[in-house]
Amino acid sequence: MRRSRPPSFHVFRSVVPSLLASSVALASYEAAAAPSSCDNPQTNTCINAETLWPNPGPSRFVGVGGTETVAPAHLGFGLLASYLSRPIVLHLPSPAPTGTDVNALDNQINANFLFAYGITKQLELDLALPLTLIQSGSGISGLTAGDRLHSTAMRDLRFGFAYAILPRLEPEQPFALTARLVVSAPTGDSDQFARDKSAVFAPSLAADYRRGKFFAGLELGARIRETSEFVGGRVGTQGYAALGFGFDILRNDLLSVTGEARVLPIFPEQHDLVQDGAFLRSEPNGKHLVPAEWTAGVRSAPFEKTDVAFQVSGGGAIPFNDPVAMTTPRFRFTLGVVYAPRTHSAPVTSPPVAHP
Repeated sequence: MRRSRPPSFHVFRSVVPSLLASSVALASYEAAAAPSSCDNPQTNTCINAETLWPNPGPSRFVGVGGTETVAPAHLGFGLLASYLSRPIVLHLPSPAPTGTDVNALDNQINANFLFAYGITKQLELDLALPLTLIQSGSGISGLTAGDRLHSTAMRDLRFGFAYAILPRLEPEQPFALTARLVVSAPTGDSDQFARDKSAVFAPSLAADYRRGKFFAGLELGARIRETSEFVGGRVGTQGYAALGFGFDILRNDLLSVTGEARVLPIFPEQHDLVQDGAFLRSEPNGKHLVPAEWTAGVRSAPFEKTDVAFQVSGGGAIPFNDPVAMTTPRFRFTLGVVYAPRTHSAPVTSPPVAHP
């Protein structure tokens, strides 16, 4: 007898190719329709200054993807607000021997509206709508006569799916493993450091481990995009590695403390703008940028089995480059709330005892 495949396989086989096809079409269209200003290395603001892309669905960390998915036919939602300071600082020549620093993007508050829908016990569809609520900075006005940054901005929306390869079937199960594919569509404002030059494909693999009150998470992936250059700084395809540790101070998930580190090495070589007569020429300088941050946080899920959690965190830059790499804020604070209904295991009960 031929063994039938599980329902999750058929849904996975039908939904995922459709997402991939639409993503490729979107990437091709946006590459052809990208504004010419994205190709000017002096005034190009088609760089996404926000590198924290929180995932919808259950997670115990801010920047490390969770391995659990939302229960079938249930909708999860969340909100993560992030304040970051000086993610884009330009070092420009000046009469002073050491030059001068210009805060192209000084202060910024972003909000990520997160949605997740469970298709099966292992498959989840995700959507993230990020917005900039408040920001300040000189933009490109320090280089040209262009306008300063607007006070608000639309950012690139993200969508994708998560598939639990090794789902956590019991709370005591130590290991779990989940694959993700996120697509960032270039829908943000192109003059506000709020969008990428092209669509971004971000596959990743997340794993976590739990033992008693201790838990840890690891996510490895990449963000595959077209390279964009701004005053010699080049942001293109980059890796992604995030590691987190946590400890339950009170009962399981009632009150926890966490620590995280995120590293996003940028693969394309950096450039310098060199004066060539009346023009500026971009030349490779042999350097590579490694944006990186650390985060410490407190998390609480005060209502048992209601799948509502609150989280607050703060951290700063990990200085792999001097000065720190573009898109690395000098410090960041986050505040989030999430409702992510999960499939809870039924309590184990003893069978009834038969009396003679």
